[in-house]
Amino acid sequence: MDNAARSRQRVLALFLPIAAALYIGAAALNPKGTDQVIQTTATALKVLPIAASHPAQLYLSGSLTLLALGALAVSYAAIATLVRDRGWVTATVAALLGGIGAFGGALVNVLVGVNLAAAATAHMTQDAAAHFLVTTFNSGFYQAFSALYFAGIVAAPVLMGFALWRSRSVPRWLAVLFFLGLEVAQQVSSAGPVLVVVFMLPFAAAMVLLAARIWQAAARPASPTLPTPVVVTTPAPAHPQS
Repeated sequence: MDNAARSRQRVLALFLPIAAALYIGAAALNPKGTDQVIQTTATALKVLPIAASHPAQLYLSGSLTLLALGALAVSYAAIATLVRDRGWVTATVAALLGGIGAFGGALVNVLVGVNLAAAATAHMTQDAAAHFLVTTFNSGFYQAFSALYFAGIVAAPVLMGFALWRSRSVPRWLAVLFFLGLEVAQQVSSAGPVLVVVFMLPFAAAMVLLAARIWQAAARPASPTLPTPVVVTTPAPAHPQS
């Protein structure tokens, strides 16, 4: 591995703790009760007053969520670099699914966070805002990208955890911690900062430990290339003719 490749791998390693920090920050700042799919007018009328009371907080948490999903997509690619022998195909598929899922999740969360804050603070009646939100969440756009999102958040952690387990590139307990921690982190609702931090600590610990492994892998010296032996063929002596 040359210096350029080492530098790139170290940059990738930094995305893991960044993703964990952004995930925790987004969920901790999200106003309680706003992180839900709004498919009925009753739900919209319940959520809109909360969003109207905390628009800046909702914009901030929504922005952090988008950044967290982008960092998670890069993190999947970084973790896949640890799997070199057994399980490398599974790790590659997991990185692809994780990236696609994160992309779909970013588009979905624009509606859940930023779009909700905009509707709550727009100069329109609550009935009109509720109708707008219900129409948006029932659109084909939302249905398509939410399907990508949920497929990715379910399948990618399972596949990547299995690839790490099978390859033995990290301790098996760390593969399990990554899988369980990420699955829990992706389901944590806006339950308040304290509970969010408690539920997401396993995920954050797994990401930091995996980042350290990726960093260490970049620091290992490359295996020396042994020179190819040169075979010298000595011509047989000519036999004197009688």
